[in-house]
Amino acid sequence: MKLMLKILAFFIPVMVALFYFLGQPSDTDTNSTATSGKLVRLAKLPSPINESSGVEFIPERKAYITHNDAGNKPHLYVVDQQGKLVETIKLKLPNVDWEDLARDSEGNIYIADTGNNNNKRKELAIYKLQLDKPDQIEAIRFTYEDQKDFPPSKKDMNYDVEAIFWQGGRLYLVSKDRGRKQTAKVYELPDSGGQYKARLLGSHKLGVPVTGAASSADGSTVALVSEGGLHIFRNVSNPGAFYEGDYQKVSIKEAGQTEAVAFENESTLVITSEDGGLFRYSLN
Repeated sequence: MKLMLKILAFFIPVMVALFYFLGQPSDTDTNSTATSGKLVRLAKLPSPINESSGVEFIPERKAYITHNDAGNKPHLYVVDQQGKLVETIKLKLPNVDWEDLARDSEGNIYIADTGNNNNKRKELAIYKLQLDKPDQIEAIRFTYEDQKDFPPSKKDMNYDVEAIFWQGGRLYLVSKDRGRKQTAKVYELPDSGGQYKARLLGSHKLGVPVTGAASSADGSTVALVSEGGLHIFRNVSNPGAFYEGDYQKVSIKEAGQTEAVAFENESTLVITSEDGGLFRYSLN
């Protein structure tokens, strides 16, 4: 028995030490890739981008596109993952108030000229184009079916949209509530050129003004961004009622005034902030 106790007394500290050292993460485990629940800053956006308001990931280029907010040049900027400006795409369009980007399954890009701070605009548009054919542009022009006054009363100022996403041949618009700052309304539009009334599908009391939106390729996850907040809806079965999915709120205050979000893949988001931050967030 004494011999057994001596053997155990020797081996137990050895096993504890091995467990400790083998369990430590290597240098490659702690690199700059996003880890679950952690926001990683990738880069600062280059100087032409002074008010990033929308973002999309372009998988064939392994790069991002973004644009500036109202009153800036009507340019799309292609940026690599190190924040280097790769290309500037100059468009023959007005930038009244560009607010977000979306991308469909065929690679078409949608530019949301839907900013409407004072809720007075009657000529709203989403522009559809291919990045390699920037002169061929379809205009999706619309008004909201439920807006009767331009502007409405102060408490009903909920016709500003800074967030759109594409899914299944339709565009979905999420409002930024400037009245009560609580309710996000969801509208639907076709994804081809024409003049339309955006159809109101429903609303959700999110509690914060929405500044960007994105849908995963399979439509099962929708992400919204607000200033310093990420709002994730999983197990989505209907894109027009994504808010019925399983909801998770994530604080990303360290990113500053977050303005845009996109899916890099099914489990990774890319986020930009108005002051030029480029971030990645893992959903796993």
